[in-house]
Amino acid sequence: MAAENASADPRASASPAGYEERADTASRAGAWAERHPGRPRLRPASPRPPGKALIGAGLIGYAWVAGGTAPFSTKALLSVLLPGAVLGLIAYGRPPARIPPPESIDLGGMSYWLVCIALLFEWEASAFRDNSPPWHPSLTALINPLLAPHPVKSAAFAVWMLAGWALVRR
Repeated sequence: MAAENASADPRASASPAGYEERADTASRAGAWAERHPGRPRLRPASPRPPGKALIGAGLIGYAWVAGGTAPFSTKALLSVLLPGAVLGLIAYGRPPARIPPPESIDLGGMSYWLVCIALLFEWEASAFRDNSPPWHPSLTALINPLLAPHPVKSAAFAVWMLAGWALVRR
């Protein structure tokens, strides 16, 4: 008697109905959702890893290798030019949809950004002119010790590539 009740109730089995076989039609998937409201549908594990995981692993691996290059070397130059060229080709081949211009520009907010950028340019230019003395270091002289460890440099490189991808997707 218990065996009959267990076979009649689809939730009694170890896996929900349709786990072993895929529902190819939307009607079967919708019917499963109606029979089991509030329960997520389990999908069988695919035999190969998803594409995004492979791309992420490749991105992390490339950032790790690029982060290990000596500064201002040919390998460092090529490790920066390669993703830049790939993203440039993607942006050229698939231009993003145009964003309509705003009706008005917030001059107050824009002026804050312009003042900050002008101050940063002035700081870097004056440090370059004065040959970056210790009492007035350039921004790059301040940031270099922070980016010196290999994992930090690799993470910064990965963030740089993701920022480039975000700009291309826009």
